[in-house]
Amino acid sequence: LGSDLIDKIGIYDRNENRLRRWEYELNQVRKAFSQEEYPKVVPISKDDLFDCDVFIFCASKGVPPVGSNIKDVRMIQFESNSEIIKEYARLARSSNFKGIFAVVSDPVDLLCKVAFLESNKDIDGNMDFKGLASNQIIGYGLGVMYGRACFYAEMSEDTLHFLEEGRIFGPHGEGLIVANSIKDYDEDISDYLTEKTLSANKVIRSFGFKPYVAPSL
Repeated sequence: LGSDLIDKIGIYDRNENRLRRWEYELNQVRKAFSQEEYPKVVPISKDDLFDCDVFIFCASKGVPPVGSNIKDVRMIQFESNSEIIKEYARLARSSNFKGIFAVVSDPVDLLCKVAFLESNKDIDGNMDFKGLASNQIIGYGLGVMYGRACFYAEMSEDTLHFLEEGRIFGPHGEGLIVANSIKDYDEDISDYLTEKTLSANKVIRSFGFKPYVAPSL
């Protein structure tokens, strides 16, 4: 996607072997029997991270194992991932970065807020708003929730209209609102789809797996 516009994709990782792995793996992704060229994937240094148009934060310290008695997995991730994103938000500030700062790691909405606040603090911790603008920071959580809502909407003729008329609002997690239709809103159907969407990841965990395949794709 966007191969006609994207010059190259730089990847950075603190682990040298992981960095080399991604360089080798991703440059071997090809369309069979096609001359179409994909953007070159190149390993970059930390100093070069913000020499780009779009920075995508995918780092994660870890996801709690399946079976752990944790009610909100996202909040456990927030504790560790917020410490990581702070570092890169400050680096974006010092680099005077003017591109898009995209957040993919969970919890998306909360990490976006951390990126905004931390990038806009001076060395003494005072807000000076000389960092990332709010419209530079984009979270990619609602696409995941929309996909889950569509999955459940397809299970019944009564909810199928969501695919054409439905919308998702709010954070990626508690507080999410799935509206069944912007033409003919129904609170009961919307509440049903909201509950199903919010608990979708727990269903995958009940099978014994971490729910990351659909979200990552």
